[in-house]
Amino acid sequence: MEPPVVKSVVSAAVQVVRGACPHDCPDTCALLVTVEDGRAVRVAGNPDHPPTHGALCTKVSRYAERSYHPERVLTPLKRVGPKGAGQFVPIAWDEALATITTRLQAIAARDPQAILPYSYAGTMGLVQGDGMAARFFHRLGASLLDRTICASAGGDALAATYGGKVGMHVEQFVNSRLILVWGSNPITSSVHFWTFAQQAKRAGAKLWCIDPRRTETADKCHRHLALRPGTDGALALALMHELIVHGWLDEAYIAQHVQAGPEGWPALREQALQWPPERAAAVCGVPADDIRELARDYGSTQPAAIRLNYGMQRVHGGGNAVRLVALLPCLTGAWRHPAGGLLLSASGWFKPAVDSAALQRPDLLAGRKPRTINMSTIGDDLLRESSPDFGPKVEAVLVYNSNPVAVAPQSGRVAQGFAREDLFTVVLEHFLTDTADHADIVLPATTQLEHWDTQGGYGHTCAMLNRPAIAPLGQARSNAQIFRDLAAHMGFSEPCFQDSDEQMTLQAWRPAWVDMAVLREQGWAQLALPAAPFADGGFPTPDGRVQVTVPGLGLPTHVPNHECAEVTPALAARYPLAMISPPARHFLNSSFVNVKSLRAIEGEPLVEIHPQDAAVRGITDGALVRLFNDRGEYRCKAEVSERARPGVVNGLGIWWRKLGVDGHNVNELTHQQLTDIGRAPSFYDCLVEVAPA
Repeated sequence: MEPPVVKSVVSAAVQVVRGACPHDCPDTCALLVTVEDGRAVRVAGNPDHPPTHGALCTKVSRYAERSYHPERVLTPLKRVGPKGAGQFVPIAWDEALATITTRLQAIAARDPQAILPYSYAGTMGLVQGDGMAARFFHRLGASLLDRTICASAGGDALAATYGGKVGMHVEQFVNSRLILVWGSNPITSSVHFWTFAQQAKRAGAKLWCIDPRRTETADKCHRHLALRPGTDGALALALMHELIVHGWLDEAYIAQHVQAGPEGWPALREQALQWPPERAAAVCGVPADDIRELARDYGSTQPAAIRLNYGMQRVHGGGNAVRLVALLPCLTGAWRHPAGGLLLSASGWFKPAVDSAALQRPDLLAGRKPRTINMSTIGDDLLRESSPDFGPKVEAVLVYNSNPVAVAPQSGRVAQGFAREDLFTVVLEHFLTDTADHADIVLPATTQLEHWDTQGGYGHTCAMLNRPAIAPLGQARSNAQIFRDLAAHMGFSEPCFQDSDEQMTLQAWRPAWVDMAVLREQGWAQLALPAAPFADGGFPTPDGRVQVTVPGLGLPTHVPNHECAEVTPALAARYPLAMISPPARHFLNSSFVNVKSLRAIEGEPLVEIHPQDAAVRGITDGALVRLFNDRGEYRCKAEVSERARPGVVNGLGIWWRKLGVDGHNVNELTHQQLTDIGRAPSFYDCLVEVAPA
């Protein structure tokens, strides 16, 4: 490849390097990194990339601060204190790799399935994510990881309905006349979509926000519907009821492109007619007239678009709710328009473009079929003994691109599992996170400014390329290089373990789908897709039609929460407040929590509580409170605010546990019960009580 600089640069001492944001965000921005004398001095958005259009969020614009953070781990570390204490001494790479190899070889000789990789979206990159790492664990025969912690409920539900995780183009929202922002706070989580929505608003579009919390986004929309957590499916059914009784349907689109036969549209129609606005209003806790207004707007406005996000699927019935919402634009024919339809995830557009087999080499399993462990139940699974159903006890965990002690549900159990003295834990990290504090060996990983990578997106349809802008700091090595080194020490001799990071960026894409010359030249390449992908149907289902009733899933319906008065009345009597835990504005999951300038903006861990709920509990603004249920207790400051709806508290996350008042965070209270579809966690399906501390 040509040198990683923008060709217009004239000074040898100053370069501008093209990159891509690796974080778990739908925007997947194109970056321009200014480097002076080998040091990154500025990270900016690329104005030539249409979805990025030159802007970055506050978090990533400070990425250089993260890379040069004084607390960055820059040498391998070995634990010398108790697990969780974060007490380490530096060691050489050779000692670290030899220690890991000795332990893994001994465990693998008994059963390699006792070794578990644990990773998620600390980087979304195809190379530094599950490229060389997947090759290593496949060759080893380790347990597989069911990567469910964020999006599998909604993703699997969308795929069941449309045939894939596909949707409209984000740039088209600028031309929408009505936008429903559903289960999303894009001012925090998708700022580039929000700029398109704001342009549409200035051109006369009406914006609705559907969210239990009065978010910063809700403040900027014309209307806010603050429904109870976990009731989105009921709301969608009531909207369908109104579309039917008022004739706001595109009968031709339904006849041509929605599942035919009695299990298709007729079955859904019959069910929706059982959900008038009054019934949904009682379930959702919102006025019936507001549901009617929303239905009228959606049924009588074209083009109408829905920006659905993953917040609303983190409850027991989240998968069914996504299926119901995804059917709405199919009933009104909104898909006929480029600026109509729905966007939850666009990652399915990349499925045929990415050569996963070339990257991950599943052939290295050599016919073995290791067990799969769900990352969302890691708290329980690390504490299980060997059994015929479970398989061998987990003896080793290798963690990369994740911080499970902070982010996994019921974190008290997770911390207990990682505290096992007989569990050998290796963590690849930039900082001593809650999980790294429990490691036996910590390995210093490079940041995005220091390595090659490539990735797709889930909020747009561009392949992205990241070039290293600076040399690795200290002794840091890329994830791929670390697993390459481990493979060599383990004696894995297959040629694929010699592939460089740069070579793997070329292996990732099928040239028929991605113009590699364009990708190399400008750092991004647009997939060739129609502007209105489903104007004439053609959904990626077996028959090209949207699926209503799905084998194994049945007809979509409203599924109540695991924890609610309807299902668990005794529990609701003890813990009468529902709790959701949306991300704090300037954090991304648990990333950026240790960037001091961002943490200074956030202040400290908070729970938002409505004035009515605060008053009856004697809670004042700024007071220290305790949130508790049968799983544990979490103390933080209270913010008495109408951002919380009555009966619901908002525990803003995800702070590192060790930054909390008692070494806990909000996940001390969440549980490990899973969603109806996708085997995902139900983070926002949680009952608590709050009292003065």
